[in-house]
Amino acid sequence: MEKESLSALSALAHPRRLAVFRLLMRRFPDAVPAGEIAQALDLPPSSLSVALGQLRGAGLVTQRRDGTSLLYAADTEGAGRLIAYLGADCCRGRPDVCLPMSRGRSGHRFNVLFLCTGNSARSLMAEALLRKLAGDRFAAYSAGTRPASAPNPDALQLLRDKDHDLSFLRTKDLSEFRGPEAPVMDFVFTVCDRAANEECPPWPGQPMTGHWGQPDPVRAAGSEAERRLAFQQVYGALKNRIQAFAALPVETLDRTRLQARIDTLARMEDIA
Repeated sequence: MEKESLSALSALAHPRRLAVFRLLMRRFPDAVPAGEIAQALDLPPSSLSVALGQLRGAGLVTQRRDGTSLLYAADTEGAGRLIAYLGADCCRGRPDVCLPMSRGRSGHRFNVLFLCTGNSARSLMAEALLRKLAGDRFAAYSAGTRPASAPNPDALQLLRDKDHDLSFLRTKDLSEFRGPEAPVMDFVFTVCDRAANEECPPWPGQPMTGHWGQPDPVRAAGSEAERRLAFQQVYGALKNRIQAFAALPVETLDRTRLQARIDTLARMEDIA
């Protein structure tokens, strides 16, 4: 166990390898093509290949082939073994000292932030859905890493047709949730791959995270009916996940079990 853990720590000690591992953890459970990783991190293919090889050798990354492409994913079991080693040895069996548990308590509304690039459609849909489906238990927010100037009109029309309250919806920059006066997040979900690929500073309070990537309906081509269908499909996929998330007993699950349940939601089939 100690030899494996030292190998993993050594692999993560280099900034390039750490950046690759962080990206794959943000995208988990997705398997990401090598080319996309290289583009997101601005790495030459040769450098990325070396980094991935070392991370695989340390038991932190898995590889599989899909046609001519090689896909890589974070090995959460390997990462879990490393965390268990640190908790048992370095923290002397007191992981509660090193890793605070969930802030959940009776009567507390959990803060949830949905992130995408433009904050004009997907993340706004998710925010509106959670407010409507479980606003008594969750305070929902959304933001963009490069927000558009205004919400997408088609997204607003879809939400209006489904009787959502639109009065609170506006595009917001991620920086609004970084200041000292910002609400402390319990959960942060990325709903697009581009936002998940971007390196962000650690969130205060160590919120639970998940990646529920959806295609951008704003980019949908075709007839008006086909574009409307694209928005409907994304709305339906997000609604399925948010309903399942809202049904979780988040007040009683420990961090490990809660994170596992959140990761499972990412694998849900997208049925509108």
